[in-house]
Amino acid sequence: MASGSKKVVIAALIGNGLVAITKFVASIMTGSSAMFSEAIHSIVDSGNQILLLFGLKQSEKPASEDFPFGHGKEVYFWSFVVAILIFSAGAGISIYEGIHHLMDPSPIENVLVNYIVLTLALLFEGGAWYMAWKEFEHTRGKNSLFQAVHQAKDPSIFVVFFEDSAAILGLIVALIGITLGHLTGNPLYDGIASILIGCILAGTATWLAYETKSLLIGESAKPATRQGIRKLLTNQPHVEHVNEIATMHMGPNFILATISLDFEDQTPAGIVEKTIAQLDCQIKTQYPLVKRVFIEVKSRKDMTSDDNLLNS
Repeated sequence: MASGSKKVVIAALIGNGLVAITKFVASIMTGSSAMFSEAIHSIVDSGNQILLLFGLKQSEKPASEDFPFGHGKEVYFWSFVVAILIFSAGAGISIYEGIHHLMDPSPIENVLVNYIVLTLALLFEGGAWYMAWKEFEHTRGKNSLFQAVHQAKDPSIFVVFFEDSAAILGLIVALIGITLGHLTGNPLYDGIASILIGCILAGTATWLAYETKSLLIGESAKPATRQGIRKLLTNQPHVEHVNEIATMHMGPNFILATISLDFEDQTPAGIVEKTIAQLDCQIKTQYPLVKRVFIEVKSRKDMTSDDNLLNS
């Protein structure tokens, strides 16, 4: 999973870097507001991919005394930063540039350059999008698009996928705006296209921020994992009741599980200890993403209202 994430991010970084340079040259040559917005968009995306790679690298740092559960959440933090940058830098500059162009319109020059650059950009972005789509399809299974994003625990994949999707949509809008401006001789279409590109980026950033925020706060493991752990627990002969199962992703490939069990009265301490050790081994074997398991022995009668609420 980690290697797949890096492959997708690196592909997007190379594509966006090449496209950004080309767009900037074209925007200078033609004076197109939409092309300038697209250049800013590609620069922001390139910076975002660098941040995602940095987050993936940081997340691989081993656990320490200060960070006993490792640094897996670095990926979530930097993915959230990426969403903020898309909104503030990408969307903000594009909308500003579009409004400025509407207030002080100027005709587009060398329009053929724009057509060539946008066509090449669509090809480059399309290739990066296809790689991100393949990796995203591999992880989402039978879930719908929205369900897959909501349940995904590795944000680097869906962040790049939606970045690339927004990029392709932005290129289409820029192409339409420039074409209308060229055919009608009205430069306002170029400014409107720039504002629309900014709105696309703002919408994408808002959704990405919402999804990565929940991961940063601490999402539980997928329902199938939680249900499977519960089944293992209830099948133990000396376990009378499963009081609570609380799981949290400490990173894309690290689940922390805390469990509270009520054993049958008069169960010998040796049996309790052996059962806990067996459960720890079984859970980690059957669910490899579960790296740490903490099991508490507690009478069901002693559970507080907060504990019961968590278990429900």
